[in-house]
Amino acid sequence: MPRLTAFDEYLVHQLPEPLHVVQQHHHHWRESLFFVAHQPDALGDMVIMTFATFPARQVVDSLQMGRVGGVRVLGRHERAYNGDPHTMDVGAARIDIVKPFEEIRLWADPDMGELGIDLTFRARTPHYGLRRGSMRAGNEPVWDQSHMLQSGWFEGTYTRGGVTHEVDRWWGQRDHSWGIRDHGRCPMWTWWQLQLPDGMLGNWHWEFANGALVYSDGCWSPADGSEPVPMVRFEHDVQWVDAVGNPVAYGEHGEKVEGIRGTGVFHLEGGRRVEVEVEGSFDRPYEPFHRGGLNQVRVRTDDGREGTGIVEITGAHHHHFFPDTTGFGQLPC
Repeated sequence: MPRLTAFDEYLVHQLPEPLHVVQQHHHHWRESLFFVAHQPDALGDMVIMTFATFPARQVVDSLQMGRVGGVRVLGRHERAYNGDPHTMDVGAARIDIVKPFEEIRLWADPDMGELGIDLTFRARTPHYGLRRGSMRAGNEPVWDQSHMLQSGWFEGTYTRGGVTHEVDRWWGQRDHSWGIRDHGRCPMWTWWQLQLPDGMLGNWHWEFANGALVYSDGCWSPADGSEPVPMVRFEHDVQWVDAVGNPVAYGEHGEKVEGIRGTGVFHLEGGRRVEVEVEGSFDRPYEPFHRGGLNQVRVRTDDGREGTGIVEITGAHHHHFFPDTTGFGQLPC
């Protein structure tokens, strides 16, 4: 007899299975929410909170991470399903969907982890659903996910080391993804979430180790509430830099990397082209678990708009970003 959960009482099923049964049982199947808040006009503290469910391991967890006062921080809380794989609460951290796609509350206990969080996310732009993406090694799925992204305002507080900091209309973004992602075998993806006064440029872009395109999707999402404009192509020319701003190789573990500098070009539906310059700090490395990580950046467009944002660059091996890494499986190109 299959076990049911509280969510099975609702009219939300899409398959003739209980709601907790996913499309394919896989060790790397996960569904996760990701929020990141930063200042709109300067680089500084960056606050990140996640919540994820892992059906194969029967656990949910929440990460609280970022950079506070120049110090990189990382905290984690976990609980077993115990018949409830859906509720976004692990005791010391929780997420409440106050109004879908409009208002969400984030909370983490400051006395039980590295970073306390009490923030409210309110939508700044419409949400945008990316098309499903996938990648395989032979018959084995390495990546098969759906994804959405959205820009928002953050208000509230965060606490580290007994010191509480105010957040007053910081901007930032969130995403929600679900499916299979074997991070350690993905050659490279880059995730750009750039906040400008009149909207957000966002994308998810994947490449094989030799630079061949796997997947690319994104949009320009206006802050006036009008419909997002799909991205049809993306180009990037970005380098890792060291503490004094000189180009540097990532090496095996990014030992000398302190940030990134370069350009990206968003080609939008209808023929509009937006070129952006980005430069910033390597605020949340994924080492030692994965290569690369999150960079907080200043942004300037070719038509003179300025803002801030996040550029994630991560993966196992890539001819430009991670040419010297070892110890991960290779995928055919």
